[in-house]
Amino acid sequence: MAAVSAFPVSAYAAEAVDGEALTNGVNMAFVFIAAVLVIFMQAGFALLEAGSVRMKNAGHVAGKTILSFGVASVAFWALGFGFGFGNGNGFFGFEGFFFGGEGQAASFDSVNGYGLPVSLMFLFHLAFAGVSLAIAGGGLAERAKLSVYIVFGALFTIIIYPVIAHWVWGGGWLGSLGMQDFAGSTVVHLTGATAALVATIMLKPRLGKYGKDGKPNSILGHNQVLSVLGVIILWVGWFGFNPGSALTVMDGFFAYVALTTNIAAAAGGVAALLISWAVFGKADIPSMLNGVLAALVAITGSCAFVEPWAAIVIGLVAGVLTFFTAQWFEKAGVDDPVFAFSVHGIAGIWGALSTGFFATPALATDKGLGQAGLFYGGGLHQLGVQALGVIGTLAFVGAVTFVIFYVMKVTMGIRVTEEEEMMGLDISEHGNYGYPEQMKMAGDTTFNGPTTPEKGGTRKPANA
Repeated sequence: MAAVSAFPVSAYAAEAVDGEALTNGVNMAFVFIAAVLVIFMQAGFALLEAGSVRMKNAGHVAGKTILSFGVASVAFWALGFGFGFGNGNGFFGFEGFFFGGEGQAASFDSVNGYGLPVSLMFLFHLAFAGVSLAIAGGGLAERAKLSVYIVFGALFTIIIYPVIAHWVWGGGWLGSLGMQDFAGSTVVHLTGATAALVATIMLKPRLGKYGKDGKPNSILGHNQVLSVLGVIILWVGWFGFNPGSALTVMDGFFAYVALTTNIAAAAGGVAALLISWAVFGKADIPSMLNGVLAALVAITGSCAFVEPWAAIVIGLVAGVLTFFTAQWFEKAGVDDPVFAFSVHGIAGIWGALSTGFFATPALATDKGLGQAGLFYGGGLHQLGVQALGVIGTLAFVGAVTFVIFYVMKVTMGIRVTEEEEMMGLDISEHGNYGYPEQMKMAGDTTFNGPTTPEKGGTRKPANA
């Protein structure tokens, strides 16, 4: 107290510096926690996808989630972060490769200015890239080679996701036009889903999915409880996804984003369950899960630009759209075990377009991005910008994914053999089952020949 009274000016200056440092420190902790929540969404994807496939493939599907995030982490560090957020032109960055920390901060103008270390921004954006790759890999379940996840995972994280991220968030041409995509309905979800759709079509359906008449057969997942737990984890993780994209707690806006995010998800889940009840005559739980996720996808881009009532409408429409498009794609011959394009693609498109209808003048001005939507007197301008972003993303991601998968198909192959698919990817790709005791009992009842496949026998599990 004596020192403060003797040197009041110095004390007040120290208080000011400490106040700024405290603000930055709190924001750093907030963004770090948000990044961890988004990374933890990988656990949600693992549970959701493992529960949605047959028992003989569950271990493989869960394990490839960790593999994919590992590949994405290295690829994003080496080249992806530079292409996505490094200084460059309107299409991609060309600085900051092999990211080395704060010494390269000058190469990343798009992520500077928030009072946050560039290393923290790298972690935050890596988490988003990992989610987009997880979406892209979802449609490959039960018949893609493990090597596909490695090769495509690296290329997706280097030349597909970063380019779209740069267009919108890294100082690219869509951002300069004022495209509104707060946390990634287009950048993260539509990008991953478009890649998943192309890959799924090129892989062709799983054995037994379609009969000779072309009608789809039901191939149920082995554990609905795992899928439910996965969606709960994803729902919680989304509070890192959307509110975390505010990058600060000081103005309290992150709480508003959390509000719109949560009520949209709730509306989507309820709407999807009710529409499934009306169509099937029974309340379908997987449809409800897809409705929750679709609503979260749709509100991801618009959560900072719309009012709560609009968030409910956006979530509700997303849940209904996903239910009907999932049925349509399945009947059209697209065998996607987790309905990746319906949940993340169709809902991503709707989420991108929704701000063109519902963005309020006040929120658009507050975020300094784009204009008000059609229903608030903004005309068709913002809707046109959003549609252009959707079309550009579909075209670029679809074309590049096709080229990558075509080259892999003619060189290394992208699908396991029929025998390996019948055995299950747990045993054919990894040498053991995710459920060894249950699968051993199933195999014992249908095993032909010697006691092990290595001695010439063939294993045909009962649920193949």
